[in-house]
Amino acid sequence: MLPLLLVFSKVSLAQAPEEKPEDKPMLKLGGALRFNYNLSTWKKDQLERGGDFGFDLFRINAEAAYKGIKLNAEFRHYSQAFGGAFLKQGWFQYDFDEGSQLQVGLNQVPFGIQQYNSNNWFFNMTYYVGFEDDHDMGVKYIRDSGRWQWQAAYYKSAEEFVFGLAEPSPNRYSYDVTGRNKENNQLDFKLVRRLGDSLAHEIGYSLQGGLLYNIDTERNGTRYAGAVHYEYKSSHSPWNIKLQAMLYRFQPAYADGADLDFVEMGAYGANYNVANRGEIYTAGIAYHIPVETKLLQGIDLYNNYGYYNKRESDYENAHMNVLGALFTAGPMYIYTDAAFGYNHPWLGPEWTNAFTTGTPGDTKWHMRFNINMGYYF
Repeated sequence: MLPLLLVFSKVSLAQAPEEKPEDKPMLKLGGALRFNYNLSTWKKDQLERGGDFGFDLFRINAEAAYKGIKLNAEFRHYSQAFGGAFLKQGWFQYDFDEGSQLQVGLNQVPFGIQQYNSNNWFFNMTYYVGFEDDHDMGVKYIRDSGRWQWQAAYYKSAEEFVFGLAEPSPNRYSYDVTGRNKENNQLDFKLVRRLGDSLAHEIGYSLQGGLLYNIDTERNGTRYAGAVHYEYKSSHSPWNIKLQAMLYRFQPAYADGADLDFVEMGAYGANYNVANRGEIYTAGIAYHIPVETKLLQGIDLYNNYGYYNKRESDYENAHMNVLGALFTAGPMYIYTDAAFGYNHPWLGPEWTNAFTTGTPGDTKWHMRFNINMGYYF
């Protein structure tokens, strides 16, 4: 009887279907710890101290896959003064094939040069008005055939952490309209064409349109934006070039007699005012120097410039320029930046109205020297 059972067991195992790779669960965890040093020319007390050095963030990244469904999430914890703890991104993903996928959740809005329209730690001007590395809640489809890539997305809302008629919380990673207005029902479409034998040249077009729900009037206003962009990036060249021109228009549904020429935008725990209409022009260049030492493996030199042309009367325009270098040392990335701002809330003494009226008659260039060191695991 025993030999018969053994034979039956072997036959049963041989006839069992093989487990497919996508049926096996996969989990990958990572994260980062970052510290930051900065010295700002407009802060007299900080100049007397010789700058400040302290905690920037601790983050956890998770990627998972099982039976064809994928997960991508990143949770960040900043100091309470910069918004505390919140989700930076998080979505469910299904790959139809190697060139197409669907993402559902808090994913990156397909607009402009991605992932970043910059090379430095500070991003570029586009980030501070909500058009660089922005993440919203919705559904996105990506189709990439090599020479062509297109993305289409629908976003029900921005990073919605507070529901109902309550004001949107500024405790978030990317800038969105906040205050008495809430982003909703947004459509995005982006098209990229890659040129050259190595597909190193990318020319792209981006369109965005959506609504702005006003909490006071309980009516929807509108908003739209468009951009053209070019990027050169190649694994065979040390150069990276980014060029982008964009325009945007916000038309909030304010109460009669309260038509304002600005909206509030928020991130990292605080709001500031932004002009309802404007154009932003950015340019960036970077050069990679390979280094073969035990400690240092590479240096990236870069300069990123952004010009913000506000289309509202009596509003002063804004400039931003970041000159710096990224040092790669094993799992550590160290950004060393000299960030110059003109009517910029993060790079000057005026916070609330830097992106509206500025400081008429007393506007100056200011500089923040910044070193951000992070260990990524």
